[in-house]
Amino acid sequence: MGSGLDGWFTQLSTTERRTFWACFAGWALDAMDVQIYALVMPTLIALWGLSRGQAGALGTVALLMSAFGGWIAGILADRIGRVRVLQLTILWFSCFTALSSFAHSFDQLLVLRSLQGLGFGGEWAAGATLMSEVIAPRLRGRAVGSVQSGWSIGYGAAALLYTVVFHIWAPGTAWRVLFLIGALPALAVLVMRGSLGESKAFEASREARVAKVRVREIFEPPLGRITAIASLIAAGALGGNYTILTWLPTYLSTVRHLSVLNTGGYLAVNIAGSFCGYLFCAHLSDWLGRRLTFAISAVLAAVTVVLYTLGSTDGIVVLLLGFPLGFFQSGIVSGMGASFAELYPTHVRSSGQGFSYNAGRGIGAAMPALVGWVSTAVPLGTAIAIFAVVSYALVLVGTALLPETRGRELVSL
Repeated sequence: MGSGLDGWFTQLSTTERRTFWACFAGWALDAMDVQIYALVMPTLIALWGLSRGQAGALGTVALLMSAFGGWIAGILADRIGRVRVLQLTILWFSCFTALSSFAHSFDQLLVLRSLQGLGFGGEWAAGATLMSEVIAPRLRGRAVGSVQSGWSIGYGAAALLYTVVFHIWAPGTAWRVLFLIGALPALAVLVMRGSLGESKAFEASREARVAKVRVREIFEPPLGRITAIASLIAAGALGGNYTILTWLPTYLSTVRHLSVLNTGGYLAVNIAGSFCGYLFCAHLSDWLGRRLTFAISAVLAAVTVVLYTLGSTDGIVVLLLGFPLGFFQSGIVSGMGASFAELYPTHVRSSGQGFSYNAGRGIGAAMPALVGWVSTAVPLGTAIAIFAVVSYALVLVGTALLPETRGRELVSL
């Protein structure tokens, strides 16, 4: 029983399923808010006369601030609870996404994107830890990775809304409407309230946590080395991911000269590949282990991005390559939630997981800005390929040093 790709879900308890869907919805809506900016970036470049460096900086600043938000949220989640922090962060990023619609200058949007990033980073830190602690060890990789497939659903929703909204309104109004729609994730908090409980691992460690939690433990032996390795893997996986997520819409519209409608179609193929990559690699991490899944995904992601951006291919080939491009870039990220949770003891799990993932995010966040600056000297496709390949090389280095943790019991840590 449960040997198929979806059979594992029938083995989840009612509590596990409720937690799964709450985190899935939160992550999907989080992705929708974040990706709205990537989709409207070509419009802002045209309307406000932004340079590619400025456009990249607007993408990077949210990611940099999300690194701080994730670490802060991780510390709070070890103190006041995973569920409470999950709800607070969703409200936070929803609010500042909506407020971005009222920006009238680069500086104003920079501030609002920075504040949005704090909540964006915190949502993952609390949600991934909650999921990892609630789900049984034998299903953890599949469940946590499948939750992260919600990113593709949110990205798809953003792309669909982008196509519809820009069809109805002129660009100068449409981008503001999209940001206003970003307030919708706040409704998820209303749905979640009262339906989620804290994990048994968190409750069991409550007394020890109050007495013993020291955030600096994650930087001291023996956890310091683990934190460095996990941060390196996150930097590479997210650096490659953010490079593609941030610049792909602009690449398609300015280099491939696609219309809004055609850009939406190409992105749909990429998003479909991303969704399948999250699901398949989530299963693969339980079948083959965390390390081998990271390595396979990183190598194939690097090969695919080079073919996509540097190959002399016609439109239909680029369209089809969008599927494996999304598949492998997301496949790497899929395994990180479960893997990182398995590296830390319960009383500092959210702190360690939140710092590692978000320190990596902070480093990886530099990649979109670097692409923008370098693309003033080389073609945009070349800049994307360079920084994506460098990012995936970091994943391979980190994976070589990572201990295998598949099936590890979390309560005993």
